[in-house]
Amino acid sequence: MGDLYALDFDGVLCDSCGESSRSALKAAKIRWPNLFNGVDSSLEQWILDQMHFVRPVVETGYENLLLVRLLLEIQIPSIRKSSVAAGLTVEGILENWSKLKPVIMEEWNENRDALIDLFGKVRDEWIDNDLSGWISANRLYPGVADALKFASSRVYIVTTKQSRFADALLRELAGVTIPSERIYGLGTGPKVEVLKQLQRKSEHEGLRLHFVEDRIATLKNVIKEPELDGWNLYLGNWGYNTQKEREEAASIPRIQVLDLSAFSNKLK
Repeated sequence: MGDLYALDFDGVLCDSCGESSRSALKAAKIRWPNLFNGVDSSLEQWILDQMHFVRPVVETGYENLLLVRLLLEIQIPSIRKSSVAAGLTVEGILENWSKLKPVIMEEWNENRDALIDLFGKVRDEWIDNDLSGWISANRLYPGVADALKFASSRVYIVTTKQSRFADALLRELAGVTIPSERIYGLGTGPKVEVLKQLQRKSEHEGLRLHFVEDRIATLKNVIKEPELDGWNLYLGNWGYNTQKEREEAASIPRIQVLDLSAFSNKLK
């Protein structure tokens, strides 16, 4: 028997928060230019700083744009178009994002696909104009590059990031090329469905199945699916999650909370 690892990307392999926050700020200025009239560099830096704290709530990249605007509305009452910004704190965003997101999407009259498209275009332009700057705004977690290079297991990437960005970062930062058919990115369907596809492949019969993720909500979705009972589930405690979420994961028998060195050793 061998091992198959399905790995989330952002928060498991790569700390992309610096890049995604800066890309979201650029995209937000394009999407809502009038809101940024008079916004100075110190307020922009405050937003970027806060994005590191709220990053655990992000499931799909476009949500970073919503967070940038929400943080701006928290700071500038005169531009508020949402009913939730008054009195809202970073802690409030962490606690209630699943309830806040549909409210602001409706009140701002935003379209998910349009925001995804804009976020991707901003990243593509940054890559085209300044590849080294875009790459350097990301970092792989320590030990990940070697773990991927020397992995004896079969490795798949299962991410809500657009595949071309995950591929570029693996090549540039890890010196690793993972075949495109092993990268399941944004648009390939929910992660639970991807895991079902992977376990149904005849070439994976008999392999031990492992899924490493940094979002407890995603792992809980897997647990709800009886068809996925054969997967070993891990929450990476170095990723985008909170102490409260790590404690909750530790209380769930099906989930093993993993630290970074143990993860790298497993992969090798």
